[in-house]
Amino acid sequence: MGYGFAFDPLLPLPALIAAGVMTLLVAALLIVSRSRGSYLRSLALALALFALANPSFTREDREPLSSVVAVVIDKSASQRFDDREKITEQARAALAEKLAKIPGLEVRMVDASGNDSEGEGTRLFSALGAALSDVPPERVAGAILVTDGRVHDVPDASVLGFAAPVHALITGREGERDRRVALTATPRFGIVGQKQTIGYRVEDEGAPKGARVQVTVRIDGDIVARPAVVAGEPARVEIEIAHAGANIVEIEAAPLEGEITPLNNRAALTIEGVREKLRVLLVSGEPHSGERTWRNLLKSDANVDLVHFTILRPPEKQDGTPINELSLIAFPTRELFQQKIKEFQLIIFDRYAQQGVLPMIYFDNIVNYVREGGAVLVAAGSDYASPNSIFHSPLETILPAEPTGNMTEAAFQPLLTEAGKRHPVTRSLPGGDFDPPHWSHWFRLINARAQRGTAVMNGPNDNPLLVLSRYGEGRVALLLSDHIWLWARGFEGGGPHLDLLRRLSHWLMKQPELEEERLLLSVQGGNLAIERRTMQDDAVPVSVTTPSGHVRAIDLALVEPGVYRATTPASELGLWRASDGTLTTLVNVGPINPREFAEVTSTKAVLEPLASATGGGVWRISELGAPAPRIVGVRSGERFAGSDWLGLKLRDASTLRGLGLFPLFAGLSGLLILLAGVAAAWAREGR
Repeated sequence: MGYGFAFDPLLPLPALIAAGVMTLLVAALLIVSRSRGSYLRSLALALALFALANPSFTREDREPLSSVVAVVIDKSASQRFDDREKITEQARAALAEKLAKIPGLEVRMVDASGNDSEGEGTRLFSALGAALSDVPPERVAGAILVTDGRVHDVPDASVLGFAAPVHALITGREGERDRRVALTATPRFGIVGQKQTIGYRVEDEGAPKGARVQVTVRIDGDIVARPAVVAGEPARVEIEIAHAGANIVEIEAAPLEGEITPLNNRAALTIEGVREKLRVLLVSGEPHSGERTWRNLLKSDANVDLVHFTILRPPEKQDGTPINELSLIAFPTRELFQQKIKEFQLIIFDRYAQQGVLPMIYFDNIVNYVREGGAVLVAAGSDYASPNSIFHSPLETILPAEPTGNMTEAAFQPLLTEAGKRHPVTRSLPGGDFDPPHWSHWFRLINARAQRGTAVMNGPNDNPLLVLSRYGEGRVALLLSDHIWLWARGFEGGGPHLDLLRRLSHWLMKQPELEEERLLLSVQGGNLAIERRTMQDDAVPVSVTTPSGHVRAIDLALVEPGVYRATTPASELGLWRASDGTLTTLVNVGPINPREFAEVTSTKAVLEPLASATGGGVWRISELGAPAPRIVGVRSGERFAGSDWLGLKLRDASTLRGLGLFPLFAGLSGLLILLAGVAAAWAREGR
C-alpha cells in the first residue's frame, strides 16, 4: 500500500497559472507595503489558489510481482557426446531445487532442441527470447544457460532486451581433443568426365600440430584416393565427375586418439554433374515415314546435338543425272566412323542396310566403340530381314537378335514382357497397365531369335520386339519394327512414343535414373525413403547406417513390378548410407556439414564476453565440485557472480490493484480551511 498527493485543477491550466501569477504579485505588494496582516492575507490568497488546484490525498493498493529467471537447457546434438547429457540433467535438477528456495522468484525452464535443419547451429538465445517474450524487462532477474558453450546466436549485451545477468554452466571438460575436416574450396558443378579440385584442411584441437593424417576420399561411397596430409595445413584433391546429377564426395580423416567423437572427421559435399551436349549420330538408310519421328524427338531435346544423314542415293542407284546437277553432299564416312566416332554418345541406324556406303572396317570400329562404352540403337525395318541386313556384318557380335528372314505384316499390339514390366525403360509406360494396352496397333514385325540381352517388348507369338543388351562397357538396343511412327501420328489414339524413345535413348547413354539395378535414398519430411529397383524376383533387406554409425536392417515391400520401398525415421542430421551388399547409396539429412558438428569441444570463450558485460559468470560444472553453484538474490550492484556463486537481480516490480482519493477542499473541510484563512486575516487587520 502506498500514499501520495494528486491535483485535479478546477480551472484550465493557463487560467490557473495566471491566477497564481496575480496571487504572487498581490502578496508581494502587501508584504512590500508592510500593511497590517499582509502575511495572513497572502496565506488566505494562497489557500484560495490551492483550492482551485483541487489537491487530493491518494492511497494505492499494490500487489508485488515476482522476478523471473529463465533456465535454458542446451539439447543440441553436440550435447550427446561424452557424458554431457548426464551432467546437463544433474545441473537441471540442482538449479530447480536451489531456485525454488528463493522467495518471489518465478523459474522458467526451457529446452533448446538445437534443430540444425537450416544449418543455423545451436540457438539458445532464440529459445531464451521466446521464454521471456511475455515478461516486461523490469521483471527479469537473469538467465542461466546449461550448455557446452558452442552457441551460434550470442547477441551483443546492448540488444539483449533486459538489464540482468546472464550466467552459463559449461558441461564439457577442460583439455578435450577432437579432429575435424574443414572444406576450403567446394565446387558446386562439374562437367561429366572432367576433374574438379576440392580444397580441405584437417584440424586437430587439443593435440600437437603437424601430425601426419591418413585421409580417405570417396565418391558415392567408392574409395577414389587415400592421400596423407599434415594436420593444420591446406590440402587439395582432384576427383573425376563420374555421372550426371548429384556426386556425393566424402573426405574422411583417420581418428585421433582420445577424441570426443569421430563424426566430424568426415566432411561431405555434393557436386552436380552436368553433361556437355550429348552428341547423337542418326543414319537413315532411306527416307520413310518414321524418319521424322526420330529427328523430332532428338531435336526437341536442347541437350542433344544431333548429326543426321539420310542415304538418298545409294551407290547402285544410277539414273544418268550429271554430278554437277546433284544437290547432295558426300557421306563423310571416314570422318564419322573413324576419326570422330568416340565423340558420339549414341549412334542410331534407322532402316539401314548394307549398301556399300560403309566399308566393313567401319563396322569393326563401331564394335570397338561399343565395347569401350559407346551405344548403338538399331531401328529395323524390312532391311533387317534382307540379305543385306547389317546383322550380316561385324555388328553381329553386338546385336542381340538374329533375323530369321521373315516378317509378320499384320495388325498387332506391342506388349510388355514380364521383364519389360520391371525394366526402367518400359516400366509404367502410359497405357501399358491395361489388358490389352491402351495404345494403337502396329503392322510390321521383323521376326528374329533373341540370342542375348533382355526382351522388354514382344509382338505376336511372343516374338521379340524391343531387345536391350550390354556389350563390354557399352549398350545396344534393337527395335524390330519401323512402325512406331504410328503412335507419333495418333493412329487409333497413338501411344507413348515420346516416353519410350526418350527413356530408350537415355538408357543407352547411361543416365543414372534409368539403371536396372539401383538403390535410392531420399528425405521425405521427417523420414528417410528407401527405394530398390531391380530386375530380380525379390529384394534383400537393406542396411542403413546413421551419421553416428548405428546400423538398421530395413525390410523392403513390393509396390510395383521391379520396385521395392520402405521408410525409416531420419532421426539424425548428416550423411546416411544404405547398402544391400551389392549397391551402396548416400543421402544427406539437413545441411551437408551440420554446424553442430563443426566444433564439438566445449568452451567458455564464446559466452564469457556477454556474461561479463551483464555482470554474470561462466563456470565449468566439472570444476565446481557440484552440479550447480550457490544461488543468491541480489537487490543492487553491478556484479552478480563469484568463484562459487551466481546472483540474480531481484526486482521490486508491482501491479496497481486499487486507488483511493480524498480531496482536501471538497465539501465542509474545504470551506472551513478557506474560512479559517479569511478569518485569520480579518482578525489581524482589525486588531
